[in-house]
Amino acid sequence: MIRIIDRRFDSRNKSAVNRQRFVRRFKQQIRRAVSDAIQGRSIRDLDNGEHISIPSKDLSEPHFQHGKGGIWEQVYTGNDQFASGDQIKRPQGGGAGGSGSGKVGKDGESEDDFVFQLSREEFLDIFFDDLALPNLIRTQLARVTDYKTQRAGFTSSGVPANINIIRSLRGALGRRLALGSPYSARLRELKDALDEAIAQYGEDSEEVRELRDEIGRLRAKIEAIPFIDSFDLRYNNRVKIPQPTTQAVMFCVMDVSGSMDEEKKATAKRFFMLLYLFLTRTYEHIEVVFIRHHTVAKETDEDEFFHSRESGGTVVSSALELMRDIIRERYAGGQWNIYGAQASDGDNWDNDSPICRELLANEILPWCQYFAYIEITPGEPQNLWREYEKILGHSANFAMQRIESPADIYPVFRELFKKSLV
Repeated sequence: MIRIIDRRFDSRNKSAVNRQRFVRRFKQQIRRAVSDAIQGRSIRDLDNGEHISIPSKDLSEPHFQHGKGGIWEQVYTGNDQFASGDQIKRPQGGGAGGSGSGKVGKDGESEDDFVFQLSREEFLDIFFDDLALPNLIRTQLARVTDYKTQRAGFTSSGVPANINIIRSLRGALGRRLALGSPYSARLRELKDALDEAIAQYGEDSEEVRELRDEIGRLRAKIEAIPFIDSFDLRYNNRVKIPQPTTQAVMFCVMDVSGSMDEEKKATAKRFFMLLYLFLTRTYEHIEVVFIRHHTVAKETDEDEFFHSRESGGTVVSSALELMRDIIRERYAGGQWNIYGAQASDGDNWDNDSPICRELLANEILPWCQYFAYIEITPGEPQNLWREYEKILGHSANFAMQRIESPADIYPVFRELFKKSLV
């Protein structure tokens, strides 16, 4: 076996480079391991790192070894058992023996799987490697603008409520010192001259009276300097800084009627995972609202959303009405980017599907940045799909796709969020 020792001097980031090279080289094996790892994860902890294992057979490297034939000579450093010309028995199997404390399988030597720790960013990069980023979300993020008031120093004009007293008094003090400094220096000189004149000429002399008159005039000038002037006033300055809205809410709406079996619910869960992670990579704060429905809709937590066994008939409009009411009560102030994803098998009460179309088109889509409907069924499109098709050409923030099997999740998600050519 050939061993290469890296003795480069610039080895500060050597391990990071080697790590990236390893990820690139075994990308297919790591991608399969990541796909297996997400099966048991919750929707909220999907973006953590992951310990993944890669089978040792996938990490095997080609290497050279001595064959069973041919004539060859080799000199071993420090050999004290053989001399040149001695004949040595050839090892059976063409390789050197090994030792270890592990148990050997019945088919020969065995080796543990290689365990590799993926960071959060590496995990997400591999998880989304074959998916396109949703250009629509980034465009809407740039258009939805909020303004934050921020301090920006001081200004010489403003309203009385914004006066900064400390800064104004500091400016007034500086102004008084600057204007009165020449008078103060002259006043000190005159006081010294007055003391000398009194000592030399007496209190009633003409020179003393002149000096006292001049001192009085200087003190009057100093006292005439105003304590504070309108020029000294300083006001707190505040400006509005435009900021993209960095919070979003995602509505997960799922049909749990009798026609939605566990396999369809698992497919819906994986779709919701993908959408949630896309949003977390774009926005700082994400809230998730889970809505389950059969004939009656209710808001639930994540565990009940995916694992409750409650079932019944199908009235989809109940879920859309609940979503509309929640938007009006909590998220209608313009501070939230609203996204929706609806998963259903499309089997709905015939008279209810037109109501669903009206609710979605007139009362939900105007609030949403993006709404995606996926129909999970291996058969023909159902009546809800046919009603939603009437919205498709009139709303740019609405998309719909069909999923027939779990293998369709990634292609469907990529189609829903493909990059715009505009």
